[in-house]
Amino acid sequence: MKAWIALLLAVALPFTVQAKEEESEAGAAPQVAYVSLVPAIVGNFGAGPKLKFFKADIALRVTGSEAEDKVEHHEPLIRNQLVMLFSQQTEASLGDLEAKEKLRQEALKQVRQVLEQEEGRPLVDDLLFNNLIIQ
Repeated sequence: MKAWIALLLAVALPFTVQAKEEESEAGAAPQVAYVSLVPAIVGNFGAGPKLKFFKADIALRVTGSEAEDKVEHHEPLIRNQLVMLFSQQTEASLGDLEAKEKLRQEALKQVRQVLEQEEGRPLVDDLLFNNLIIQ
């Protein structure tokens, strides 16, 4: 009798664990991911006889693996849009903290517009400057 109970428990236990794992996966919220634009975006900006350069390490925050895959797929188009935005800047628009925050908001807006055109929805929750250097 004890052998039957032990055998029954041994057979039933893996199914109980599997059911609990499936419940937790189904009820879990989508995962937040950060898509880093690697390598860093580098270019020149401003007007005048002296060239000025920028280097921006950027990460895009997305929710869900599907959004992450789609953002990675459209990375070349996103990078192009950001290079064009940065190249239009002046020293004043990159000089202080408030100006950088305004640039970050504009970059987020443009990335969302690109993804809206390509995928029908913005997909990106936020844009973060991990590093922004101007010289």
